Amino acid sequence: MADNENIPQVAPPSGPTPEPKPAAVAEAAQSTENTPKENNHDSNRSNTTPSSSKPAGGSTRGDDKPHKRKHTGFGAAKGEVPDKREQVAQNREAKRRRIIEGENGGHSYMSITFPPEEIAAEQRRPKRKVAVLIGYAGTGYHGIQINHKERTIEGDLFAAFVKAGAISKVNADDPKKSSLVRCARTDKGVHAAGNVLSLKLIVEDPDIVEKINSHLPDQIRVWGIQRTSNGFSCYQACDSRWYEYLMPSYSLLPPHPKSFLGKKIIESAKEKGVYDEYMSRLDDVKDFWEEVEKNDIKPILDRLDPSIKPEVLRKLYASVDQVLTDETEPTQDNEGMAQDVEMKDASEQSTAAQDGKPEAAKADSDTKMEGTSASDKLKDTKMEDAKAESKSKQDSAFTVQKSKDSKSKSDKDKELTPVELALREIKAAYVAAKRRYRVTPVRIQRLQEALNQYLGTRNFHNYTVMKAFKDASAKRHIKSFQVNPNPIQIRDTEWLSLKVHGQSFMMHQIRKMVAMAVMVVRCGAPLDIINQSYGPRRISIPKAPGLGLMLERPMFTEYNKKAVTIGREPIDFAKYEDKIKAFKDEHIYRRMFELEEKENSFHLFFNQVDNYRTDYFLWVTAGGLEASHERSERTERVPKALQAELGDDADGVEERGD
Repeated sequence: MADNENIPQVAPPSGPTPEPKPAAVAEAAQSTENTPKENNHDSNRSNTTPSSSKPAGGSTRGDDKPHKRKHTGFGAAKGEVPDKREQVAQNREAKRRRIIEGENGGHSYMSITFPPEEIAAEQRRPKRKVAVLIGYAGTGYHGIQINHKERTIEGDLFAAFVKAGAISKVNADDPKKSSLVRCARTDKGVHAAGNVLSLKLIVEDPDIVEKINSHLPDQIRVWGIQRTSNGFSCYQACDSRWYEYLMPSYSLLPPHPKSFLGKKIIESAKEKGVYDEYMSRLDDVKDFWEEVEKNDIKPILDRLDPSIKPEVLRKLYASVDQVLTDETEPTQDNEGMAQDVEMKDASEQSTAAQDGKPEAAKADSDTKMEGTSASDKLKDTKMEDAKAESKSKQDSAFTVQKSKDSKSKSDKDKELTPVELALREIKAAYVAAKRRYRVTPVRIQRLQEALNQYLGTRNFHNYTVMKAFKDASAKRHIKSFQVNPNPIQIRDTEWLSLKVHGQSFMMHQIRKMVAMAVMVVRCGAPLDIINQSYGPRRISIPKAPGLGLMLERPMFTEYNKKAVTIGREPIDFAKYEDKIKAFKDEHIYRRMFELEEKENSFHLFFNQVDNYRTDYFLWVTAGGLEASHERSERTERVPKALQAELGDDADGVEERGD
């Protein structure tokens, strides 16, 4: 207290005499000194020494550090410094409540609330950092990443964790309380045979995996839960990822010569004097459409009533020639605008595909990562057996729905005019002809040469959204990209399997890589177009249907080496191989095949790309990149009719894990 003798005395105010401040200050200072170093941060905020207690000659170096205010000087906050963590928590909670109560009508897929008395009565149990190995079929889900508004894979998993007791009720209102992190983010409708979540769970129950799975739909499975180091993050620890992409082999057929893109390819090749060169790259398929017109379409036209034949031809080719207007909508003859819908209806005439919801199925496959495709060994006989099994498992609800669908279809048939019925038959013939196509080794080799152009570290700014050429994060490393040389046949359709192994992938990157390679092959374009796409010119690349994409599994090579030294189990899907194989056959591959048969997803995708009268995709012509539209700004308005194909209708869910 001797130091205070030199402080000038100030007359006390009138009224009761306050308690002496110096004693309180000394007591606070002593308390601060006795507090462990790691706790000083919070203590300093509440025990700041008043300026009146400082020595007259100024504080000595070091002595005043425990008493300094964090914010001083001009514009500094007056009074006690607020707790930043508390501020963040309050802001987060306010935003969460605003979304749930205001924007989402009081419902949330990522916030499960319980009455205070239930939370208070719940027994507290320790949480452990774990890796959760999962698989899922993405059909019907808005990707994996949990959010308040849409149904997601993580949303269903989080709810199952809570129901199984792996997440306590007090932590059920916010996934961040459990430190939820996903390894790879998958887009809407994309499947995963293997993916990983890391978070803190209550895992003392030996049957916790079975309990969690009991609260999940069949199309989402937890393979296993493994203890990890406390600092483990599956997002950061993942070295690379394997994806598989399945597509019908007819995707490699060239555009119809009467489509807009087909005409432009021929015109440009003749104009540049490279027509023979382009045709040589289409040698094995250059006569495909001519034969279809002669053998499949002409017989239908010949038997039409002469009074409706001119109108059928007019509408058939009017529906092919779609224009993008300034209003960003495609314009056609009004009666021809239902082309896509008619194509889906047409498929119903030639297939009895089911509704695409999770149903039982079987398909023998090989799941080795670096060997042949996981679907290579599928056989028609086993597929037919699976078809019979699946049919026998349909419940009465499905039967009722099927009868309703049949009735609806029958009513719609009654409304169709003779011209519309003829158009449907013609378009069904085109789809059937495509499905009969069998790819040649020459076409597969050409596709492999295109995929080889992706190997190494490349600038993929044109293969995603909102990435500039100079953005360092647009550079990604591709380790391998292989097409299996042995296609498989499922019912009427032949399928190709592509497998890509890379360190990480951006939003839509894989689907755009597939589309670029396929477009180059089917249009006879030079392979160098792919290398030019890594340059600064911003071009438009469509994204192939999400239906065919599946995350095979992430890899944790470096972490697994470390895990052995710290007594933790390596993260390896191999021990669950049999279960994963059966799951892929039943819930992923069959879903892909049946949805394609029912919805003609790949046919519709390429049909739209070929028939919109726009210069967005003319980089496949002999004019190269200069012939196509260059999007000058990342925020440039894209024609609405092309947003889905380009991926500019981004839903915020990514195929990445970087």
